[in-house]
Amino acid sequence: MKDELYNFYLDCKEPQKSALLALRSIILEYDENISETLKYGMPCFLYKKNILCYLWIDNKTSEPYILMTEGKYLSNPELEQGQRARMKIFRIDPIADLPLEIIKSILNDAINLYRKGIVKLK
Repeated sequence: MKDELYNFYLDCKEPQKSALLALRSIILEYDENISETLKYGMPCFLYKKNILCYLWIDNKTSEPYILMTEGKYLSNPELEQGQRARMKIFRIDPIADLPLEIIKSILNDAINLYRKGIVKLK
């Protein structure tokens, strides 16, 4: 991990740190074409060099979440649109077991947007 990325995770408090590190592993292991970088001060995950999602912590609730950049194309009822035009988020309870099936389903749907050409690869 690059120092800046490493520091992002290290600077988080528990239980958010553990949840974010677990999410990081799940996302990176989901597909061999996913890589990680840092954008806008937060971990950003790329699918074939295209932004797939970010990890962040809600300032008000302290809940970690996955921000799906092409959320407007995703219909999973667990995703929240809020006031966002393009993106949706999936909130994580940092003290509960991670909902692996939901996370994998969301990742699969998001990657399929690129595979099926709904969102063009760069």
